[in-house]
Amino acid sequence: MSRKVYQPAEMNGAFAAARNAGNLDDLLSLYEDDAQLLVDAGGASLTGKAAIATELRKLIELPGTMVSNNTFCVVQGDLALLRADFALRDGKDVVIYSGFTAEIIRKQADGSWRYVIDHAGASRYGAG
Repeated sequence: MSRKVYQPAEMNGAFAAARNAGNLDDLLSLYEDDAQLLVDAGGASLTGKAAIATELRKLIELPGTMVSNNTFCVVQGDLALLRADFALRDGKDVVIYSGFTAEIIRKQADGSWRYVIDHAGASRYGAG
């Protein structure tokens, strides 16, 4: 199955839903083929779906349920800049892992949107 997002502000919610379902294919369908994923504040990055898949598998394997809330979504033509706060919470609503993201997404020919650049930054373990 391929997950599609037609409103830019819905991208982070769609990402969290695919992650919570444990569906790697749905997560990857949210990325352009040559997208870039920045995996830490030091600038380490992965380019292309094959490389990104390795990192997304690790995310799926983390315990908890992901919630991701947009801080802002700025659309300019076929591009949008997003920022979101996210958290993985256990069954008792305790934060296991949290952080924020910054993303650039692009409108596709079919009207859907996909990640061009996805940067998960300043993630932290534990409550706080």
